[in-house]
Order: sequence, then C-alpha cells, then structure tokens
Amino acid sequence: MKPFPFALAQGENLEDLLDSCLAQLGSLPADANLGFLYATDQLARQLADLVSALRQAYPRVHWVGTLGGGICAGSQEIYETAAVAVMVGSFPVANFGLLRETPRGPVSRMDPPAWLLDAEPLFALLHADPSNPETAAWLQTLAQHPDRPFINGGITSSQGAQLQVFDGVISGGISGVLFGSEVELITDHTQGCSPIGPVHQLSRSDENLLISIDERPALEVMREEMGEVLSRDLQRAGGYIFAALPISGSDSGDYLVRNLIGIDEASGVIAVGDYLQDQQQIMFCRRDGNSARQDMQHMLDRLKRRLIGRQIRGGIYVSCLGRGRYQFGPDSEELGMISASLGPFPLVGFFANGELYNGRIYGYTGVLTLFL
Repeated sequence: MKPFPFALAQGENLEDLLDSCLAQLGSLPADANLGFLYATDQLARQLADLVSALRQAYPRVHWVGTLGGGICAGSQEIYETAAVAVMVGSFPVANFGLLRETPRGPVSRMDPPAWLLDAEPLFALLHADPSNPETAAWLQTLAQHPDRPFINGGITSSQGAQLQVFDGVISGGISGVLFGSEVELITDHTQGCSPIGPVHQLSRSDENLLISIDERPALEVMREEMGEVLSRDLQRAGGYIFAALPISGSDSGDYLVRNLIGIDEASGVIAVGDYLQDQQQIMFCRRDGNSARQDMQHMLDRLKRRLIGRQIRGGIYVSCLGRGRYQFGPDSEELGMISASLGPFPLVGFFANGELYNGRIYGYTGVLTLFL
C-alpha cells in the first residue's frame, strides 16, 4: 500500500498555487477518490476557484476540508501566510460517503440524521462552522446517540468567512466524510493542559456560572489549588488556569478543558465557557508546555505500539490554535514530534477553534488520525 499523494503550495496567486499542487500530486492512482484540503484563511477569496480547478484536474476525486488560522503540512506548521495543504487518498468506494448538515432550530426537536440510520458508519471526520449557534448543541446531541460513529475533526478557525470544502465551498453548518469498516485507521488525542488538583463535585451552578464546589465558594477552591502568587493577581491566571470537566465513564481520566471567562471576587463565582450541571465532576488545570510535550509523546508512543509495523498511508492532524507555536515553539516543534516518533508520512490538517475527538468538543488538544 503506497502513501497517499500529498502537496503543499504557498502564495496568493491562484495559477501558481494550482500549478504547484498539480506538479506535486502528479498523475493520481486510478483508485484515488477522496481529497483532503486545508488552507490558511489568507486564501479565503481564492478557495472556491482552487477547489473548482482541482475538481477539473481530478474529476474522480471528492474534496473535503476547511480554513484554519494555521495549517499542518508534513512536518511544517504554516501561519499568517497564504498556503494550502492537499492529500488525496484511495478508499473502497462503498466505504466512504460525504456528509453535510446545517443545524437549525432547537436541537431537542432534531431527529437522528438520516445518514446515521442508513449508513451505519464507524468513523467520521467532520468540520464545523462556529458561526452557527446550533453547531455545538448538534454535536453534543449526536455524541449521545447510541449508534453514532467515532467522530473526529475540528471547528473552522478563520478570522473572516468560516468556509468549508465540500466538493466546492460552503459555510453555515457541518460537513465532512463518513468511513465504513473496510477503511483501516487508528486515532488518539493529546491534552495541552494538566490538572493542578483533585476531582471535585460541583455543588451549585447556574448555566455557565460556577458558584460552589464541594459546598465551598468556587473561587476559594480554585485559589487554594493554583497557589499564592496567582491567587494574589487573578489577571495573571487568564490563559494559564482553566476548568476541566472529567468525562463520565472514561477509563483514562480524560477531560474537556474549558476557558475561564470571568471571576467575581466579591461573590466567589467563576464564569466558565460551557454550560454546567449540579453534581457533575470538575477540576482545575493549567496550560503547561512541558506537560503538553510529555502528553504528546505519550500519545505518539501509544500510536506507534498500535501500528505493529504497518505503514502509515496518510494522516490528519487537528490541533488547537493555542498549541503549535504558542506552546511548543516557533519552528514547527509540535509537528516535528510526530515525524520524529512515527517517521515521515503524508500529513495534512489545521489549527482549529475547537477539536473534535470521539464526538466531543475539546480545547487545547491535538487529535491525530492515521490511515493504514
């Protein structure tokens, strides 16, 4: 099984971008049928024409992807410059299909998507539009469906139009691709924040307001755990201390990181970037470059053991905008860890406004999917 054809092109001139992609991709294998395309948001205006030109050049290939505040291409992280990364895979025709959903109205009234009932997919790679207010609720509802596939992906992170690639260019909803049982892949994720204290019980909340923990004021508990220096200057805790919501039933101690968006020192109430429920578990964590590198290496070691000598044909990596250059360093160190551990292989992806792993929306996380 050969590696998937792969290309990286940079610059704003459409003809030059297309020529570079075509030269690198070359004549595709006869069974090539699904392309993954990730572009920086500097290419938003050229994206539709670029996708159209690629479809004309390779009429048998379907295309999925999105814009990102940065993109992944092999072992390179690319930010703040016009660039596109493309990878074209070969999959059994009966074992993949494109998906598009545009959530509207109250999610409680949504019926299960027809594709979930008909296709019975095992894995999905989805891209979601953050400008649709129903996106998060739709994903959360889907995650609770007993027959849902294992869902990875990410939320578009453009500074302008939130565009996705779906055999053309679309916006406003969720799109991607479903895979059946004959598509061989492995996947894992890595956290960018580490706990600073034990798991607590949320005693009282109001929507996204964290009022009391273990029958104590929430701020009192957080101050106790984050230490004396930060407790004296709560402004310094912003972007460093976060709430973490343990995932019920996880056998690995997994958790969802959520931003702290406000603190009322007088009442001891903390505002969190998610809706909360009384009696759920909660803890606090810190953003830590060293622990992020350690957890990244642990993920890569787990994947390497699962490979059992099999060749990686191609990979999709979705990382958080807060990782990459901000947490690992300016010289593509995050992607460099992947190639150092698993060897060189075709890889594309983007830095997202939220990462999807097993149907849940994460933050400060890296999600790696490997096609074998």
